[in-house]
Amino acid sequence: MIVSEDNGPELGCYGDPYVHTPFLDKLAEEGVRFQNAYVPQAGCSQSRAALLTGLYPHQNGQIGLATWKFHMYREDAPNLVRSLKAAGYHTGMIGKLHVKPESAFPFDVHKIPSSNFKRKKLGDYAKYANEFFQQGDKPFFLSVNYPDAHRPFLDSVAGLPKHPLKAEDIKPLAYMGLDSSALRAETASYYNSMSRLDALIGQLLAALQRSGKAGNTLVIYLGDHGADLLRGKRTSYEGGVRIPLIVRWPGRILTQQVREELVSTLDLMPTILAAAKAEPIANLPGRSLLPLLRDEETQWRQYLYTEFHTHSAHNYYPQRTVRNARYKLVHNLMAGRENPGYDFTANHFIPELANELDSASPIVRAAYQLMKSPPKYELYDLQSDPYEFEDLSTVAEQSPVLDELKSKLDAWRHRTNDPLLNRDNLERLKEQIDASMVDGNPQKERVELTYEDYFFSNLQSKNNSETKK
Repeated sequence: MIVSEDNGPELGCYGDPYVHTPFLDKLAEEGVRFQNAYVPQAGCSQSRAALLTGLYPHQNGQIGLATWKFHMYREDAPNLVRSLKAAGYHTGMIGKLHVKPESAFPFDVHKIPSSNFKRKKLGDYAKYANEFFQQGDKPFFLSVNYPDAHRPFLDSVAGLPKHPLKAEDIKPLAYMGLDSSALRAETASYYNSMSRLDALIGQLLAALQRSGKAGNTLVIYLGDHGADLLRGKRTSYEGGVRIPLIVRWPGRILTQQVREELVSTLDLMPTILAAAKAEPIANLPGRSLLPLLRDEETQWRQYLYTEFHTHSAHNYYPQRTVRNARYKLVHNLMAGRENPGYDFTANHFIPELANELDSASPIVRAAYQLMKSPPKYELYDLQSDPYEFEDLSTVAEQSPVLDELKSKLDAWRHRTNDPLLNRDNLERLKEQIDASMVDGNPQKERVELTYEDYFFSNLQSKNNSETKK
């Protein structure tokens, strides 16, 4: 299982016209590419904990970054590593885990545990993988976690990529809706990180091939969430939650196939356990992808859900979303207040945003203003507006769609015991996060979180619940 940092489906095989990703493109040809794959939340710890537990962040507790003291509710929660070890698998991880507590995931081998955003000794990922492949004939599970394409975007490291792109070679990602020399330079550096990632994955797959085990190994590649660019990471927009997902399993699944179904990384734990013939975990929200990978007739989901809580302590602004084949609804649980994530992204990474917006089209300027001060609901037609620039929530003709998706979202929140159905929980967590602020900025050492103690203590109470209002 190969996991990359901070990148959406900006790959050649997904139709990106600029990036050079021959190894991942070949992997897609040899297997199945999912066109509509999503993470449950566009944050690193949140996405990875969901992947390893098969649970939404609000179900497992990892609702923010582990480095900011957010954590799973329980150390003993069932997870992929424990299940595969119980089934006789040798388990390993190369790269960061970034989930608390780390003791919940007892890998047999763990190399390069740091984030390695300085990209030191990138050849070690394939080297340690090669050593792992040689450790006997037991069935194995190896998770390889690469630092690209996380910030800082680096145009070249150890000669990779061989031919870096420059600002004049590309255009910014379409979902940003903006274009300038500065954004082109940012995007070019992001693409260069993606090309380097592709080369490193090529080294890894070559090591697997040399081991003689490639023909019997299920390979899964995914991004942990979208790019750290405007309207990407740390948002509930498509640029944040939609990811690349490619699966190869020689002789066991289809090749050269593209699936359009709505799938989630929550589906990967049931998929892997089924492929490994390991004991399934009951009541997981995801489903095994094997029927889709084998092109078997199956009734697949019609609605897909994502969420947001916070990233660090800078940008607490919980959201819940649902989409079907065409429309997407975003529910902003703290509508009426400014979204701190807007200024966080602008101030940290895109300081020229205000100037860029001055020359943008009215619809783009309106979309950014809505992102800064969201209404209670946002509704988008992803068929005609794939980059979510035109909110339809107040359009009378769309009322039936709005009502349908609101009903589906509410039912899902109750079905999965969303603790933020209770307004007290929403506000109490905000108070704990705000208590860490000094002169408007959170201080990590001041963060004290106890949400595991109260999130579910009064979930059934309807006195202050949002649905009661």
